[in-house]
Amino acid sequence: MTDSLFRNVARVAVALVFVVIVLGAFVRLSDAGLGCPDWPTCYGKATWPRHEHDVARANEAFPERPVETHKAWREQVHRHFAATLGALVLMLALRANWRVPVRRYGIIAAAAAAAAGTFLYIAGQHAVSVVASVVALGVPLALAVYSSGRQGAPAWSRFTAVLLALILFQAMLGMWTVTWKLKPIVVMGHLLGGLSVLAMLVWASERSRLAPKVYPGASWLRPWVWLGLAVLTIQIALGGWTSANYAALSCGLDFPQCLGQWWPATDFREAFVLWRGIGVDYEGGILDAPARTAIQLSHRIGAMVTVAAVLIVVAALFRVRGMRGPALVLAALLVVQVALGIGNVWLGLPLPVATAHNGVAALLVAQFVLILSRLTPRRD
Repeated sequence: MTDSLFRNVARVAVALVFVVIVLGAFVRLSDAGLGCPDWPTCYGKATWPRHEHDVARANEAFPERPVETHKAWREQVHRHFAATLGALVLMLALRANWRVPVRRYGIIAAAAAAAAGTFLYIAGQHAVSVVASVVALGVPLALAVYSSGRQGAPAWSRFTAVLLALILFQAMLGMWTVTWKLKPIVVMGHLLGGLSVLAMLVWASERSRLAPKVYPGASWLRPWVWLGLAVLTIQIALGGWTSANYAALSCGLDFPQCLGQWWPATDFREAFVLWRGIGVDYEGGILDAPARTAIQLSHRIGAMVTVAAVLIVVAALFRVRGMRGPALVLAALLVVQVALGIGNVWLGLPLPVATAHNGVAALLVAQFVLILSRLTPRRD
């Protein structure tokens, strides 16, 4: 793939998705996840209520959640950045599928269905909106299947079709985060979806370079890198579950102990109930102390396993001369991430440290994907 426009858009999208992930963490950690009670508007506005008469009107329309401007702007700015990211992903999909009419019009139809579904949702036509959303998701996936193995298919047609479907599903998760009132499984899924988008965009940016760095002779390392990435993903999911259930400080300010003990009272059965129905307001968390403690301890145990797995990957990468630089970056990010995790506990979860903890997790994922791209022979 030597298309400079595709390559440049992919690079910009990588930077933007990182910003979106960090902004999402900032919104969640500053308790602004429900700063706008509706979606995709904020108190019925494309921006957010800023003037006194707008605030008064919004409070009358949403009496159950009065306007808190410092929360509303954070949530809506995050949405605008995410929408811009969606537009960039659409550009990539169109660029990769433009030459073949059926794929080009399919991507356009998916975008139109997504836009229609959004406006129908705002208008209160929820049932029809669901149909439009299903079409928006289904068409790119169908195109990916259609493109598979077909001669003459553009190199990135299937990849970008799947990426477009993923970003549209991310938008739906963002909607459910609000409408289902910070349901933990949705919040965690939204985080993992964002990281998946980051991973795909990093891959596209790296592999679409004119002369990407590739070390096919070291392909024996790939299973180890995949294993490390899998362990890291599970640990990030545990971190997302910890945050979504407000369990980050369930051990107090103690580390490595928890509440002055090595193993305090826990309730693992309640801690990992993934689905509790719809209609519950999860803001602030609903679990009791033993369940939250169980989540925090699980995250700490997961951290130890993750450190060991990443260090094994780093040691393996050092056996290949050309991979020593990426290995050092991976090791440095791991050290910073561990320090931020401990700092979150000792300092009482300060917003800058907690947000940075999420950001470095994203950088770790990106570095793993970059390493995988250099260990994978090119086929296009």
